[in-house]
Amino acid sequence: MKRRHFQLALASLLTSSATPSRASEFAPVRAGHKLVFPADHGAHPQFRTEWWYVTGWLSRSAGAALGFQCTFFRIRTGIGEESASAFAPRQLLMAHAAIADPQLGRLRHDQRAARAGFGRAGFAENSTRVWIGDWRLEQKGDAYLAGVNGTDFGYSLALQPDGPPLLNGTDGFSLKGPDGHHASYYYSRPQLAVRGTVTLAGHTEGVTGRAWLDHEWSSALLPPSAQGWDWVGLNLDDGGALMAFRMRGVNEKALWSAATIRTAAGGEHKPVHDEVVFEPLRHWTSTRTGLTYPVEWMLRLGPRQFHLSAMLDDQELDSRRTTGAVYWEGAVRVLEGQSEIGRGYLELTGYGEKIRVG
Repeated sequence: MKRRHFQLALASLLTSSATPSRASEFAPVRAGHKLVFPADHGAHPQFRTEWWYVTGWLSRSAGAALGFQCTFFRIRTGIGEESASAFAPRQLLMAHAAIADPQLGRLRHDQRAARAGFGRAGFAENSTRVWIGDWRLEQKGDAYLAGVNGTDFGYSLALQPDGPPLLNGTDGFSLKGPDGHHASYYYSRPQLAVRGTVTLAGHTEGVTGRAWLDHEWSSALLPPSAQGWDWVGLNLDDGGALMAFRMRGVNEKALWSAATIRTAAGGEHKPVHDEVVFEPLRHWTSTRTGLTYPVEWMLRLGPRQFHLSAMLDDQELDSRRTTGAVYWEGAVRVLEGQSEIGRGYLELTGYGEKIRVG
């Protein structure tokens, strides 16, 4: 029970709207700042919120498909920063992991949380290396290694990028609203070639696939009027990639939208706000939480229309023991016209309580 109480305390810290002490001044996100690699692959502990987020499609040895998620969050609490105690919860780490298994009909998922320190959990600042116990995401050269051991699943995956980071927004400065006060530093690594193993119900087998990594950090991410967001990261079969999101108000009206398209030839296009339209086509209601999510979409980017279809409807992830949120995180197919042109992941937050990040 002590562990559960600690996790609930961490969740309350993350979702609290309380203002940190005066001694804690979070670093601001400013337009014009240039991201520098490889240093910006690492953690940025002076900012309030940060995450590394990996999702993808895997092919089993018999050809069946699985989806996977691996997300690590770093939270600067603003608490105990003047204390000499090693037990002060200055930096918290949380992690979510999941396998979307069509044969099971729902997600297998697990979560962890810990304060940074004592070797139990931590992060590096010069390259991607973040861990909680034996869960980890780290760089080896330019490649990534993701390892998770959950209650009824596990995976060990190597992920190889096909090129340099894809900078979202303006050179990695990603606005979350029109006023310029809510923004993040944000880049993606699409088209990651995946090879490794997955363990389900005690059986381990080899898998290959394609994945997407997002790295984002901020101190003031969400406008006060935002209820949540809808986001997609899509690997296209021709080698291109597409990221799009919208910030959503309480009436599900779009407050702000943005997108980045990387062509197969390596060129980039960033549709303006009004050209990015998320149109829900079909909804699904969870029997566990009663929450209803739009699980099929038409994503309009100027003249192009992308139909997003879920691998399975029940891809709800309950993370109330760590981040305090319930959200839908799922593998989707991408169609343009009648042809499947890619695969990726869709994230839907704030369809229950208002999401609180940053």
